Amino acid sequence: MTTRKVIAADIESRYEAPGAELVRIACQFQSRIMLKSGDMHINAKSIMGMMAFRPSKGMEIEITAEGDDEEKAALAMEAFLKNE
Repeated sequence: MTTRKVIAADIESRYEAPGAELVRIACQFQSRIMLKSGDMHINAKSIMGMMAFRPSKGMEIEITAEGDDEEKAALAMEAFLKNE
């Protein structure tokens, strides 16, 4: 299991639908990817979960990935959330 913590950048200014883009990225990986912030804990591959989660600038997010490509998955999610 790979875990990373990140402070989200202003992804809303870069993407029209940042939640949908994040789901698209997550779905490229086989690993199970979860995002947590406060009391919210969602599957990163769920568009409905992402709509409720709504990652935004300054949000502290914990990324947890588990599976064969977990390191790559966590890095991709972190890069997106940091606007890299």
